[in-house]
Amino acid sequence: MSALEPFGARLRRAMDERGPLCVGIDPHASLLAEWGLNDDVAGLERFSRTVVEAVADRVAVLKPQSAFFERFGSRGVAVLEKSVAEARAAGALVVMDAKRGDIGSTMAAYAESFLHKDAPLFSDALTVSPYLGYGSLSPAVAMARENGAGLFVLALTSNPEGGEVQHAVRSGGRNVGATMLAHLAAENTGEEPMGSFGAVVGATLGDLSTYELDINGPLLAPGIGAQGATPADLPGVFGAAVRNVVPNVSRGVLRHGPDAVALRDAAERFAEEIRHAVTGS
Repeated sequence: MSALEPFGARLRRAMDERGPLCVGIDPHASLLAEWGLNDDVAGLERFSRTVVEAVADRVAVLKPQSAFFERFGSRGVAVLEKSVAEARAAGALVVMDAKRGDIGSTMAAYAESFLHKDAPLFSDALTVSPYLGYGSLSPAVAMARENGAGLFVLALTSNPEGGEVQHAVRSGGRNVGATMLAHLAAENTGEEPMGSFGAVVGATLGDLSTYELDINGPLLAPGIGAQGATPADLPGVFGAAVRNVVPNVSRGVLRHGPDAVALRDAAERFAEEIRHAVTGS
């Protein structure tokens, strides 16, 4: 397998063609129960296969949460491998939500696990944590560039605890979240139609006009649906950068399972509402 076209270019095309929507695959125990499934590997496999078969041929991005697969050990990871491969084969881009972050050779090993084109868990992009210092992500940045993949770096997350770190002010007056955005803007300089290095920015955070969100890269925005944000909120939160926002919806779609038609309808409804909010058409 040769290196892919850069993730940013592939994502821009997918968003334009399929609508700017990321559907999470979050098979936690309570959701398996809602679907009438057992909290075991068989239930996990049935859940993941249903979601992939229902929406992977029509949404821009699928985002499996690695932890909900890892909790079942090697058999759960095998289900994750299969889900990633089948989602990508159906045309969806896969963002692996693993939030990895470490230093040196360990960060390089995480990058190789998810971003090397020959890895069993190769994904189009990976969520990463920069809170050992942005420079600690260098192995992942290099691996992503080499393999046409991307990163989503935690910058301004919607969990209340996040502000303890992300809003801390550094010498010079810029806070940590803004510093991460500036690093990503530098990574994406000159890339067209947009760069491959994005930020995670919560859709529930309200007015972010004091931040420079136009990083010439994608903004993965959790919080639509069950967490309280709506598609109509997006322009007010993200301003001029809204065109590069990839809103993530998990429970708002997944609660309609295990009916595949209902899952598809929910995903298409969210995609259309988001498209209208972002473009006005």
